[in-house]
Amino acid sequence: MKLFFLLFLFITACSTGKNSFDEKGWQEAVEKSDREKLYAENFIDGKYFNPWMEMDRSGFTKFLKWRLSKKESYSEEEELYLPEYIEGAFEKIKESGDRDFILWIGHNTFLLRINGTYWITDPIFTKRALLPPRKTAPGLSLEELNLLTDSVRVIISHNHYDHLDKESVKNMPPESEFIVPMGLKKMVHGWTGKDVKEMNWWDEIDFGDGFRLICLPAQHWSRRINQGVNESLWASFLLVKGDLKIYFGMDSGYFKGYREFGEKFKGIDYAIMPVTAYHPRWFMHYAHVDVKEAIQAYKELGAEYFIPAQWGAFNLGDNPIGYPGLDLKREIEKQNLNREKFKMLNIGEILYIGG
Repeated sequence: MKLFFLLFLFITACSTGKNSFDEKGWQEAVEKSDREKLYAENFIDGKYFNPWMEMDRSGFTKFLKWRLSKKESYSEEEELYLPEYIEGAFEKIKESGDRDFILWIGHNTFLLRINGTYWITDPIFTKRALLPPRKTAPGLSLEELNLLTDSVRVIISHNHYDHLDKESVKNMPPESEFIVPMGLKKMVHGWTGKDVKEMNWWDEIDFGDGFRLICLPAQHWSRRINQGVNESLWASFLLVKGDLKIYFGMDSGYFKGYREFGEKFKGIDYAIMPVTAYHPRWFMHYAHVDVKEAIQAYKELGAEYFIPAQWGAFNLGDNPIGYPGLDLKREIEKQNLNREKFKMLNIGEILYIGG
């Protein structure tokens, strides 16, 4: 009886109270973190972790508190705002000759063609990310991708269902290669029977055709039905081809890694940055940057252009799915930033590299 009473009090407090977040305290904690630990061992006793700032281990309790807490309200504009859907991506690619491009398919799925080689990040073409339904259709279909090419290099960031989708991975073009963080090689190979290259942070692959891919730290975590918490790694990546550098931020909270990458890999051209579920801030701050932090990370990377990712498709937090795009526009104006440096793609829109 006492247990039920305590549970009732907990549910009541969560559903009626407002959870505050100490932004200043969080910023101070980041500043106190040790940048050298970006290079430290990240795997102990069968688990991966972020050596510079470990994740709060009361995860389920905080998750339950979030699900039972009262959500903040949003304006009608914030609730309804979405990226536009641009028709005809397949036809435009076919007509583009040999031009290099970045195409936003949706969420964290970007198709790139550089020097005739296709790359794709975190492909998800399905109607659900396990449970959350897709609100906007992919800007290119799987069938169209397979008509474009027999081979694509597939970069996977981590095992969460909105980033690693079994059906999409299984139906990549027949000669595709897969690049995954540690702990995912066996799973992806089992699905595809294809070559899978597994990488740890700071590993580098030279593909022999002028492309280099560098696996870099990110501040996140992993879990899947058939994998326990942090049994596989999460990562960001830097793709290099000659003078061209493209940084894939993937999923990450704000951390000192951005400063390190900006100093170590000068001249980044495009930073594809996450602006995903970051409300409620008290729950999401460790694993997901908000818009202000994404802009700060972009500045620290020293990148030329900012491309926002992971908004407008799946409802994964409290904020509406289009809210990050609107929030980013507001923040650009508030900080009086150069709008030309922020390439806010619509779904199915093609950005030609170099103009």
